[in-house]
Amino acid sequence: MSKEQLTLLHKNHLALGAKMAPFAGFMMPLQYSTIKQEVEAVRNNAGIFDVGHMGEFEVVGPDAYAFVDYLITNNFLTAGDLKAVYSPLCREDGTIIDDLIAYKVDFDHVLLCVNAANIEKDWEWITSQQKGFNCVLKNSSNNYSLIALQGPNSEQLLNKLNLMPTGEFEHYSVRKLLWNGEEIIVARTGYTGEEGVELFAQGQAICQIWDKLIKLNVTPCGLIARDVLRLEAGFSLYGNELTDELTPLDCGLKWTVRGEKGRFIGKESLCDSQYTPRYRQIRLALERGVPRTSYPVVNSSEAEVGVVTSGTLSPTLGRGIALASIPREKFSISESYAIKIRDKIYPATRYKKPFITGGYKPWNSKPQKS
Repeated sequence: MSKEQLTLLHKNHLALGAKMAPFAGFMMPLQYSTIKQEVEAVRNNAGIFDVGHMGEFEVVGPDAYAFVDYLITNNFLTAGDLKAVYSPLCREDGTIIDDLIAYKVDFDHVLLCVNAANIEKDWEWITSQQKGFNCVLKNSSNNYSLIALQGPNSEQLLNKLNLMPTGEFEHYSVRKLLWNGEEIIVARTGYTGEEGVELFAQGQAICQIWDKLIKLNVTPCGLIARDVLRLEAGFSLYGNELTDELTPLDCGLKWTVRGEKGRFIGKESLCDSQYTPRYRQIRLALERGVPRTSYPVVNSSEAEVGVVTSGTLSPTLGRGIALASIPREKFSISESYAIKIRDKIYPATRYKKPFITGGYKPWNSKPQKS
């Protein structure tokens, strides 16, 4: 019988009455109140998530940037100082091992944040590719805690806690700061489509920050709300939209494959002029019915042409929404699509853009209090 790991905030979740369940080897909070309340809190105010189950790898040394640039398909070397880069992690044949965010924490220090379910697989792959690079790798997944503060009021909340980095703090930037004597990595990233940050720490500071945010009436949110929010924002999830059998080109992630940069794993396969993406990823919304993963997608002739990769009821839109995959040869831009739910056909509207689009703005913080 497997025993799930506990995050540092486990007791905090129990004290707040969270509904807990196993997820990716961890006991995690699924929800605290209702999904609608938690989603609305993030869209309109602020919510906080424990994402301490995610994996963290550190790459340190003179070749840290070069090694990470070689590992991933996106362009890491040319990203600015103190920036973060989202990218797939691929094999030589272009298939996806995982997707991750790489943070330029310092000039010789990169932090990689990977999916919880893929920690062992990713670590084995990354360490096998290190030859020839002057850097040290460390799996720090058991050392870091991670919380995500998401919502339009995130900036003012960070200022109240003296956690706002000085100077301009752009979207997909990262900073280090000391907070009550502990180093905190503050990254302006997230998985909700809203303003916000993710806070990494290796000590007890995460518990203190969590408690202070709860006292400021920030809504605690669980993994179900997080999944609904990412789907509303049109973000892919490994295991659903991204899999071991697919390449970034099959998943609508062509923008992350930067063929103009130097060598990287999978470049020869992904940049082959003869390569044709095998699937088309689309977004569908229903007036009635709630789509779920694996439900069939049908065309105007009611022939099955694809499958829902992620589906849910959007509290923000009040409609069922879905991400779906259709084989390239069965896709037509002029076609009308529907989703089959329990043998009934529900017409769908195709969205060209994400269902919900957050408005990111520059953050110009005040100097921290002494």
